[in-house]
Amino acid sequence: MAAYRKRGYKPKNKKEEEVQVEEQSTTAEVFNNLDEGANKTEEWAARNQQPIIIVISVIVIAVLGYLGYNKFIAQPQELEAADELSQAQVYFESALQADIAQQDSLYTLALNGGAGKFGFVDITNEYSGTDAANLAHYYAGIAFLNTGDYQKAIDHLEKFSSDDQIIAPLAKGAIGDAFMQLNQPEEALGFYEKAASMKTNKFTTPRFLLKAGTTALKVGDAAAAEKHLSRIEEEFSDAPEAEQVPVYLGQAKAMQ
Repeated sequence: MAAYRKRGYKPKNKKEEEVQVEEQSTTAEVFNNLDEGANKTEEWAARNQQPIIIVISVIVIAVLGYLGYNKFIAQPQELEAADELSQAQVYFESALQADIAQQDSLYTLALNGGAGKFGFVDITNEYSGTDAANLAHYYAGIAFLNTGDYQKAIDHLEKFSSDDQIIAPLAKGAIGDAFMQLNQPEEALGFYEKAASMKTNKFTTPRFLLKAGTTALKVGDAAAAEKHLSRIEEEFSDAPEAEQVPVYLGQAKAMQ
């Protein structure tokens, strides 16, 4: 490493003079290289000034557009959709608690709207992409399932998306219920199996394992039936569904 020398230092001998000349030459070369690199950068920037400005402008416009969309369109739309959803939810909850004779009319109000508010179906159409519309697909699916329109139930439930521990399996299992009502047990079995495996908990897992087991018996898949029913026996012995397992498990074993 070169030794530090004070400004104005004069070499004492020829060797030091050669070292000083070499150091000065190296320093000059470094600065020349830096100057050359800076000049090339300036030349490139000058040649590409217009494209650079366009790219920066596009980025700025995109960011401002995103922020503006969220503030002036997406957020107000979410609030408006949630407000519309609230009345439909009231009808839906009332239907769940009502007598059988009143349920259909309440589910219809929940689906089609009432009291000057949209129903679930209109919310999914008018506020597509919002959280409220996503939830409306779930409610609409369950409502159609309970009013006997099974294909529409499937259509809405398949558009619903959630990571919730309870609602996500319930939606998937409800598609299985709709297929069972359409007398398509093979399709129903697949959805019951998905519902049982997607979120493990003491409420939905044994429920759909039992449905998967009994449906597997229905389609003649004894091995699958035994697998699902045995899991209830082993992992969810304290669940209400466990009480029904011995009978169905005996049938599965007898079929093999």
